[in-house]
Amino acid sequence: MDYIKEYNRFLSSNLIDEESKKELLNIKDNNTEIEYRFSKLLDFGTAGLRGVMGIGINMMNIYTIRHTTFSLGKVILNEGEEKRGVVICHDPRNNSDKFALEAALTLCNMGIKVYLFDDLRPTPELSFAIRHLKAISGINITASHNTKEYNGYKVYWEDGAQLSPDMAHKVHENMIKIDVLSDIKIMEKDEAVKKGLLKIIGEDIDNIYLEKVLSESEYSKYTIKHKDDFKVVYTPFHGCGYKFVPYVLSKIGLDNIIKVESQMVLDGNFSTVKSPNPENADGFNEAIKVAKKNNANIIIGTDPDADRVGVMAKDKDGEYKVITGNQVGALLLEYIIMAKKEKAEFENNFAITKSIVTTNIVDEICKKNNVKLYEVLTGFKFVGKKIKEIEEEGIYKFIYGFEESIGYLKGSYARDKDGIVTSMLVCEMACYYYDKGMDLFDALNCLYEKYGYFDELTESIYMEGLDGEERIKNIGVKLRKDIPTNFSGTNVIRVRDYQNHIITNLKTREKEKLNEVTSDVLFFELEDGCDIICRPSGTEPKIKLYILSKGSSVKDAKYKSRKYMKSIKEMI
Repeated sequence: MDYIKEYNRFLSSNLIDEESKKELLNIKDNNTEIEYRFSKLLDFGTAGLRGVMGIGINMMNIYTIRHTTFSLGKVILNEGEEKRGVVICHDPRNNSDKFALEAALTLCNMGIKVYLFDDLRPTPELSFAIRHLKAISGINITASHNTKEYNGYKVYWEDGAQLSPDMAHKVHENMIKIDVLSDIKIMEKDEAVKKGLLKIIGEDIDNIYLEKVLSESEYSKYTIKHKDDFKVVYTPFHGCGYKFVPYVLSKIGLDNIIKVESQMVLDGNFSTVKSPNPENADGFNEAIKVAKKNNANIIIGTDPDADRVGVMAKDKDGEYKVITGNQVGALLLEYIIMAKKEKAEFENNFAITKSIVTTNIVDEICKKNNVKLYEVLTGFKFVGKKIKEIEEEGIYKFIYGFEESIGYLKGSYARDKDGIVTSMLVCEMACYYYDKGMDLFDALNCLYEKYGYFDELTESIYMEGLDGEERIKNIGVKLRKDIPTNFSGTNVIRVRDYQNHIITNLKTREKEKLNEVTSDVLFFELEDGCDIICRPSGTEPKIKLYILSKGSSVKDAKYKSRKYMKSIKEMI
């Protein structure tokens, strides 16, 4: 694409507002910036759009919002489902409310009904609302845990899960065919309401959604019992969890919910943190100060769209340490199973899901407790798809799913990860162990003693810039051309190539078909029971490396994780 020509086309277009043109004139001498903004369309992946806010076809702005929404609307019209409607919500980011309204009014002008939330809402509530309202689709304006410069556009389908690759491809094809500077019109809000095309929704949906969340409680008797002496520090990182998390915790009996007041403020600049990502320990600096002051037992934090949860707990030395996404996920699974058994509610047809890059201790927990385990590709849309398949087959009952990147869901009322229900369950679980004189680190040690010693290590290698995508792609090409046969002297026994749908046994050289959705993932199975996975991120310019280790002790498992991470990094 001739990016200079595209830049000048925007500058001369009567469809671009004057303020946007001023922004473009400010970069007229910055060729690198012009190239970044106008060399390609903002990619529509299987999760939708995510990009830096600004004017350009590779940026998040009202023109790319209208263009993408119009492309989605064409798919909906082709399906003949415009009357079922589209549910739209947004997070607290700068411009999110404006982008949500632009998307709504674009669809209304196409004759497509829209249910628009009256204010910001958690991502899982959108997933729930789509199915509750029997809508055909949903849009969430959010960039999840990215820094303040970013915004995003997540698209969901009628099952409440993010778009399948096939449906995402249809939207993408429309985006290519339709010019960004097409005269895509929007309807006036008052007219859309008057015509019955725009319906504002809010508290009624909240109440039903929260009832579903609370119905997933397992053991509120322990939170009620320890309501006076168990203390929880909570931060929403300036986001959507600010209202619902304290509400559900109070409903299960917890009185000592200590909020990080500076981060309870809705703020699209996320002014108290470098990044509003509860996976990063440094994001909890303010929360740790509050926790130490109040001698709290645990800290929980939800990201800006409240679908992810980070957890810290106080150790024996009084220090607050991170419990990783893998560890929280495994602990919650064990807690749910134990609670079901203690209450005589355990059934032999229970099923759970985890992503392929998630801890292998889950396999052992499921084997020893007669729980069906389904492994899915990375991305919670694949969990959502699997829930639908499980329910349609009618053999197993889905109870829980998670992925290592601090995303969890108990129950099937939603088809995306839910930070509200997870916050509730983590607090319940912590009180359950507290009642036994244990903290979450004690519980984790018991888990290892019962099921084996596992460790996980994840690293992201960023490759930003215009050539970043190509450099990331070349890593996969290199590893497929010369398949590694060992890592640090440990033989690889099998390689799963999710892009070419092939499993190769390196001992016998036999190949078998891998029946999965196409994804640029390479999965190396080692002879000592450890796994190494390499995959590009679906939302950021980086390649992600995962080590799933098993050892004779925690120390041994951690040693293997570090050893194999060093080995794969040297190869790429």
